[in-house]
Amino acid sequence: MTSLAPIMQGFFTERLTGRRASRHTVAAYRDTFRLLLRYAQAELGRPPAALDLADIDADLVGGFLDHLQAGRNNSIATRNARLAAIHSLFGYAALRCPEHALLIQRVLAIPQKRRDVTDVCFLTRAEADALLAVPDQSTLLGRRDHLLLLIAMQTGLRVSELTSLTWGDAELSRPGAYLRCTGKGRKQRVTPLIRPTTRLLQRWITDRHAAPADPLFPNRAGGHLSRDAVADLLAKYIPVAARTCPTLASKNVTPHTLRHTAAMELLHAGVDTSTIALWLGHATTKATDIYLHADLATKEKALARTAPPGVGIRRYRPGDSLLAFLENL
Repeated sequence: MTSLAPIMQGFFTERLTGRRASRHTVAAYRDTFRLLLRYAQAELGRPPAALDLADIDADLVGGFLDHLQAGRNNSIATRNARLAAIHSLFGYAALRCPEHALLIQRVLAIPQKRRDVTDVCFLTRAEADALLAVPDQSTLLGRRDHLLLLIAMQTGLRVSELTSLTWGDAELSRPGAYLRCTGKGRKQRVTPLIRPTTRLLQRWITDRHAAPADPLFPNRAGGHLSRDAVADLLAKYIPVAARTCPTLASKNVTPHTLRHTAAMELLHAGVDTSTIALWLGHATTKATDIYLHADLATKEKALARTAPPGVGIRRYRPGDSLLAFLENL
């Protein structure tokens, strides 16, 4: 028997550290294995420290994945993300525990679950304006929330990138104001800001008198906002905004919806998908293609260029007499 503890500890201290995994990746993997160990403890009746690698077999992992969906109401996307973390751990164990090669092979063979691909949810201009009008800008927290939502919908930053911003990440010199962030894969990028947003951000920085290392959008204690805090802000503001813009009531608006909104705004402005991928920090344009599928306006333009069924396409006839003579030769 091979104890699970040294394998898992080595995975975090060697594999993730060696690959310079971001703190978000480490946190996601940590949460996955905490859930897995609790599930194994409940199923096997042994504490996590007493578990062996052989205890975490394909049957237990399959039961854990089903538990995520049935017991915790997780989505298929979350299930697949948890499975990816488990695959990464067992890929690490394969080189260190050859005596468990068959068990490891069976776990690695567990496939990702297919899911329906739905159109992305984004806010229209009217919906975005209704949402931005809700925070009370006469208060400090209201100004913070308004600016956070505005920047999220204009820059398309991921919520983790948005909440990690510091005062030093804002370059507000004119022209060329921008925000600097470190995204997935430790890739650094800059995102330009339009003048009205730059003025609001400059006023926010002036009023706060904060140091460059302080959070750009602090919580009540002065620390960084969490992702859950941003989700809570939307849960508070969306019902209020829906009173003036009823279409918001039928949408499931999450922090990622604001990122989709920025992408769709760029697409409607005629920006090509390669530039949108660069703007959002996507590794390839494949992830950006979802916005083409979601853009009804583009589909309607394509439909307008086609002839309705049963209507013949008329051939062009020149009006000039000389051209008409040549056409009839």
